[in-house]
Amino acid sequence: MNEIAGTAHRQQQQQQLASGRLEVVTFKLGEEEYGIDIQKVQELRGYDAVTRIANAPDYIKGVVNLRGIIVPIIDMRIKFKLGDPTYDQFTVVIVLNIGGRVVGMVVDSVSDVITLTAEQIKPPPELGAALDADYLIGLGTLDERMLILVDIDRLMSSDEMGLIEKMAA
Repeated sequence: MNEIAGTAHRQQQQQQLASGRLEVVTFKLGEEEYGIDIQKVQELRGYDAVTRIANAPDYIKGVVNLRGIIVPIIDMRIKFKLGDPTYDQFTVVIVLNIGGRVVGMVVDSVSDVITLTAEQIKPPPELGAALDADYLIGLGTLDERMLILVDIDRLMSSDEMGLIEKMAA
């Protein structure tokens, strides 16, 4: 994402947070719970077999044909280095529409849809080089739950994900 678009995107997110509410789809990867902006979610699907693409990074499982659209499928557990994924009846593909590009994101399970208020969203911790916090909106707190809020636009638009565009083309 270029710097101007990145700044505009951050301003849009800040306005959304300033308005007092952020509606997120929550999902699990391993033992951790994550959240992404529901406005980016096109649909939820069960995990089906994918067509592998030669020489693709291991986190790109392959592609599927979704009603005539070729959709790259990314396994987030592999992407975030959270161990070997298992695919079972709870495994879900969250189909995202990001800037007109459709991408599937494999997660262990989808929990629910929740609305967080600005008071429930804390800024991401400063961990230096140990963690790339550029992809985080912050941490959401809901009772005893802690949600890692992922800025899915920034994650899916990063340079390393640029090859997804090449695969889908």
